[in-house]
Amino acid sequence: MHSDTGSMPAVPGLASAPQMRAKLRLSIYLRCLAIQGSWNYEILVGNGVGFCVEPALRELPGGVDGQPYREALARQSVYFNAHPYLAPLAIGALARAEVEQVAPQRIERFRTALCGPLGSVGDRLVWAAWLPACSLVALLLFGLGASALAVVLGFLMLYNLGHLGLRDWALRAGWRHGIRVATALGHPVLQHGPRYIGLVSAVLGGLALPLAVHRAIGGTAPLTPIPVGVAVATPLLAVLLVRRQAHAEGWRVVLVLLVAFVLYSVVR
Repeated sequence: MHSDTGSMPAVPGLASAPQMRAKLRLSIYLRCLAIQGSWNYEILVGNGVGFCVEPALRELPGGVDGQPYREALARQSVYFNAHPYLAPLAIGALARAEVEQVAPQRIERFRTALCGPLGSVGDRLVWAAWLPACSLVALLLFGLGASALAVVLGFLMLYNLGHLGLRDWALRAGWRHGIRVATALGHPVLQHGPRYIGLVSAVLGGLALPLAVHRAIGGTAPLTPIPVGVAVATPLLAVLLVRRQAHAEGWRVVLVLLVAFVLYSVVR
């Protein structure tokens, strides 16, 4: 009467989660890279979600010629909005729900509920935190004398390492948690990552901006004490203000000191 799985309580449609085969995961993951390929104003990435989930739907009874496949594909190709890098979290969860033939009404409610959280969390983590941080690293490389090719490659490698890894984690987590994927949204990286990345960005900005401006205005000689002092003092003040006010007020300090540095470089 009772079977102890050792992990999950008995939930209809989720009692025995199938293992996601490597081939299936790779197929869905590669499709996730093109999720915005059919973006439009009417259903946003809805068609993209259907496209990404489709390989899993082939495992439904009757295969691609069966009624369950056609109904599930139509259900997954309607309006959906989420950050493209976190959309795999929904895709993995929806794929698992469809394979386990969870009630269609439940899938539709679950699908609708995912839009808001995945959009806001993704925007905070990627656009407001990770992308600026990677840009500042590239700026720091430029300020340290790296070639244009090294700056571009450094930015692309760092940025893609983050977003490709995020997509992979999201897909795995979505499949693992299924319709209880809300627990994955509590992951420390998603909840606290933007704040810590913002703190690091304040330090990077304080280091990178003076060095980059010094090089941009033609500075080739070793840095004089004043620019070095600016580069050291700026991140310390930025971190102090960010910690005290929980806002990126450090950026104001960066800009003020950068202006002072530029004025010094021009009039000296």
